[in-house]
Amino acid sequence: MRQVCLPEVGTFEAWRAAARGLANSQVPAQEVLWQVGGGDGDLFAGTEDDALPSAAGAPFTVPSRFMALANCVVWHRDPERFARLYALLLALRETPRLMADRGDARVSVLEVMAKAVRRDKHKMTAFVRFREIGEREAPRRRFVAWFEPSHLIVEPTAPFFAKRFGDMNWSILTPDLCAHFEDGAVRFTPGIEKPPLPEDATEDLWRTYFRNIFNPARLKVKAMQAEMPRKYWKNMPEAAMIPELVAGARQRAGAMLEAAPASVPARAARIGDRLSATRAKPAPVGDRAEFLVALQGCQRCPLWRDATQAVPGEGPPDAPLMIVGEQPGDHEDLAGRPFVGPAGQLFDRVAGEAGLDRSKAYVTNAVKHFKFVARGKRRLHQAPERDEIDHCRWWLDLERRMIRPKLILAMGGTALESLTGSRKGILKRRGGLEQAGDGTPLLVTVHPSYLLRLPSEERRQSETELFRADLRRTADLLSELSAA
Repeated sequence: MRQVCLPEVGTFEAWRAAARGLANSQVPAQEVLWQVGGGDGDLFAGTEDDALPSAAGAPFTVPSRFMALANCVVWHRDPERFARLYALLLALRETPRLMADRGDARVSVLEVMAKAVRRDKHKMTAFVRFREIGEREAPRRRFVAWFEPSHLIVEPTAPFFAKRFGDMNWSILTPDLCAHFEDGAVRFTPGIEKPPLPEDATEDLWRTYFRNIFNPARLKVKAMQAEMPRKYWKNMPEAAMIPELVAGARQRAGAMLEAAPASVPARAARIGDRLSATRAKPAPVGDRAEFLVALQGCQRCPLWRDATQAVPGEGPPDAPLMIVGEQPGDHEDLAGRPFVGPAGQLFDRVAGEAGLDRSKAYVTNAVKHFKFVARGKRRLHQAPERDEIDHCRWWLDLERRMIRPKLILAMGGTALESLTGSRKGILKRRGGLEQAGDGTPLLVTVHPSYLLRLPSEERRQSETELFRADLRRTADLLSELSAA
């Protein structure tokens, strides 16, 4: 059995070096015992027979996602965290793409642990409350705070405070590890029990601020406790007021309502009238050219600001089938045509295999502008919000009135929500026949981009077969409706 004793400070770097050496020597995970601390300043503990192998050896790489995961998990309080990480490291040498398998238990357990650490780090940055303990006239003021984290996050979170409060000296004391920032440098000392901290006059100012920003009309106690758990309240000066503020919330909200103006201000009324007029603008029904001009000038929601152009539907004006997707992608936004990117190409292939002729259908999207977030030179798809879907439904309704299809194929949650008002349970509803608001038969299926995102080849093939069956049923229904 190899015993590896890691330091309390620099834990991640020490684990990384030790794990690399053990992996290069092909030491099985079950033969390594990981510990933190316990030595006399030595990085690793053990007998000479258990000497740690050198990290030097045949180079091997792991996905950057694994290193980011490890740099979170090592700060978790679970004593098995190092063993779990090392076991996954060995598995990655045999299966490099294992990190993409969301069904792998080893990966999923570590992801849950990493999420808990990230959440705890966020809570620390939000709920640490400093008290001044130095002389105000000193060249650098001095502050101290007491915090009780759920995990061992002091070391990885200290740089946030060093950057945020670099103009003062401070100490954050915890039961596990203490961080001190003095003259621009961070150092760590062992954890301690909670010391008596002096009162701070600025806490009264903070309590006054908190009382004034507390909005009783928007109080949601469960949501508040989820974001600010009770375990942190005892070390936060404003938390002592929360029971009182919650108890009086209804009375204060009633007083606010009584004090509200009885009539709408003239300026607000003019804005409301202008918005109503915009939304009630006569629809250019029946004229395709007029429809296209109006669509390109659409500013009903903010999506038009970043998109290259609005992407209208295309197809025969008397098409018996309307295919509704979710929104344009990067390729569609540049080309100005629907379903020309990877998802559209996949749809064309599967539709051809199912006997569904796209050229005889009217193909469009529930949302007409591309919503994305920029990542360098790439534009990554972002799902539209409910209000964006609601605003864009106006254009989809116009297309439905112009085309008057006998059957609608709704592909994806956004299309289903736009046409029926709900996307819930789409995988259970897929393949089923429903009705749009005007009574038009509507068949439900997934969007082809869903198939492209599946990490497992086996799952992708099975889902594609289901998608092909949905398109085959669409073709059969279309034949029945046309013959009727």
